[in-house]
Formats: sequence, C-alpha cells, structure tokens
Amino acid sequence: MAAGNNSINTNVGALVALQNLNSINSRLDTTQNRVSTGFKVTGAVDDASSFSIAQGLRGEMKAYGAVSQGLANARGVMKVAEAGATAVSDLVGDIKKKVVELANAAITTAQRSILTSDFNQLVDQARAFLNQATFQGNNLLNSGAATTNVISDIDGSTIELRPNDLIGDLDTFSGAADVSSASAATSTLDALATFESAVNTALGNIGADTRKLNFQDDFIGKIADAVEVGLGSIVDADLAKESARLQALQIQ
Repeated sequence: MAAGNNSINTNVGALVALQNLNSINSRLDTTQNRVSTGFKVTGAVDDASSFSIAQGLRGEMKAYGAVSQGLANARGVMKVAEAGATAVSDLVGDIKKKVVELANAAITTAQRSILTSDFNQLVDQARAFLNQATFQGNNLLNSGAATTNVISDIDGSTIELRPNDLIGDLDTFSGAADVSSASAATSTLDALATFESAVNTALGNIGADTRKLNFQDDFIGKIADAVEVGLGSIVDADLAKESARLQALQIQ
C-alpha cells in the first residue's frame, strides 16, 4: 500500500471528494446563473474579451436608437409641412375659382364685393394653414426657415431638409393681387399661377425629403437588428443546453 494513504492527519480521499464537490458547485452556480439570466457572459469575469466587445455593441445599439428617434422627429416635421402645403394646394383651386368669377365684367358691384370678401378670406385661410404647420417649434413653410440637418447615422452623417418659404410666396401673391375690376382680376390669375407653381414645387421637395428619411430609417433599423443579432451570438446562453447541464449537475 502506498505511503501516505493511511495518514492520521490527512484524509486524501476526503480532500479529493471536497475538490470534486467544489467544482460541481462552481459549475452549478455558473449554469444556474446562465439559465436565470439568459446570458453566458454577464461580466468581464466570465469572458473579458467577449464582454468588452458586447459592451461596444450595446453602445452602438443605443446610438442607433438615438438616430432612429431623431429621424422619427424629422418625419413629424415633414408630415406637418406636407399637411400644410397640401391644404394650401387644395385652397388654390378655390382661390382660382373666385378670381375667375371676379374677372367677369358682367357681375354687379354687389356681387364683386361679396366675391372679393370670399377671395380675401381664402387667402387668409391659406396663410393660417401655413403658420400652423409647426411641429415642435419647426415650420419649414415659414419665412426665414433654415435648412435642417438631421443626424442620419452614428458616424454623424446628416440628411438635409429643405425649407420652402410658402408664406413669403403667399405674401408676394397677395401683395400683387388686385380684384377690384375684371381686367385687374385677369392679371391676378398670372400671379396666382406663380404661387401655385411654388406650392407644387414645395410639395415635391417635401415628398422627396420625406422619402429620404423613410429610406434611411429603414436602413438604420436593419443595421440595429444585425448588431443585436451579433450581440446575442456573443452573450446569449443556449438555454436548452444549459438546462440539460443544470439537471445533470443537480444529480451529481
């Protein structure tokens, strides 16, 4: 029999059993933690390099979330601008109808007075629509509106939203409009055509800029999803495998 196996002071078998028990308990704790949290890497102690990479990916996901929120806010600005420009575009038809009626030399003075009042009210309504096309303090249809640069990626890239000074165009039209006589009203039709063209141009700009925002937001969403999948492959635990391992360790 080998020397030392029957030592009075040292029970080698007990030490081996204790080491095995400690090893099982350690693995059991690790497995239970993975099952309860769903993660195989919860901190730098588990896997320093994987945790470091995971933290970087989590930071990217937060940044992409901020970009997406900014794009959503910008879409709100564009949606309101589109609503305002569309409402004015609809009114242009009504304004044109009144001007054509006022260009008729056969109407009476009383009729001209009524039609002129209607014309002025329609112009005022168009101005109200444009002034109210504001989202969180931003109005791209107002005089003095500046180009808005929206962050479109985590590298600081931007999308440019163009201002469309329809209020200035409306002021130009209303300043030139004269419906006091049939001949004056006929000339006003030319000024109205210029304003109508400006409204149509603004609608085109708004539509194009909105599409850019939508395309970019969709792209950012796909990138964020890919980053999340990559993060999961690094830190997520295989719950089926870990559950089976947990049962095996509990039996030991």
